[in-house]
Amino acid sequence: MKALHILLLTAAFSIHTFKATRREEIINGKKARKNSLQYMASVQLNNKHKCGGFLISPSYVLTAAHCGTDNLSVVLGTHNIDEKRNTLRRYVVKSMHIHPSYKENPRYGSDIMLLKISEQVNNKDVKVAKIPNKHQRVKPNIKCQVAGWGKNGKQQMVNDLMVADVSTIHIDVCKKQWAKVFPLPPNVLCAGGYKTKSGACQGDSGGPLVCGRLAVGIVSFNLNKNCNYPNVPNVYTAISAYADWIDKVIKRDA
Repeated sequence: MKALHILLLTAAFSIHTFKATRREEIINGKKARKNSLQYMASVQLNNKHKCGGFLISPSYVLTAAHCGTDNLSVVLGTHNIDEKRNTLRRYVVKSMHIHPSYKENPRYGSDIMLLKISEQVNNKDVKVAKIPNKHQRVKPNIKCQVAGWGKNGKQQMVNDLMVADVSTIHIDVCKKQWAKVFPLPPNVLCAGGYKTKSGACQGDSGGPLVCGRLAVGIVSFNLNKNCNYPNVPNVYTAISAYADWIDKVIKRDA
């Protein structure tokens, strides 16, 4: 009982400090192949990487709601985001659309946000990610990938995009594991970080979970900031559950 109490306190501390320490990392990944994942976006604050994201139309980047703040910019078209490079393609965020059900903490769900950038992207180095239709289900035990920038397994900051293989986890298994800490919100997916050595951690927030040719999830949260796997599964926002909202925002804000 005492051990459970300590675990709950630790989890609560991690969650309540989530906003200030939101630097998701790819653990036990590898450098992304050239000309792969060309929709990846680095969402930046003061020209420094804050969160991941991905382009879903020529003018919109999809990311996590908890990444929202003023004065954001987006870097697209490169796997290397070294701020010393003067060739980075940087786009100002023109408008920010956080899902109306989001409650300032990813543990309550609806951790999804659209960023409209200052101009349409039109170059050969950038592609648009395909996303699922409304309520398109993702099966368990499917091999997927998660990608992002940030610290690696050695806790070192990296400028190169990293990618890791992860498998989806049955939602009932995920809910059971997380019930020891707090109940999961609706409309989430789980992959990696559970009985494995790979997954997302503190700097990949907002990045995509890619299964086959579809970006099906958005990195939302995990349990511990040190990402000492294995522990409970990594949690992603299920994009298909918000397909109607995404379409509505893009059409309304066009």
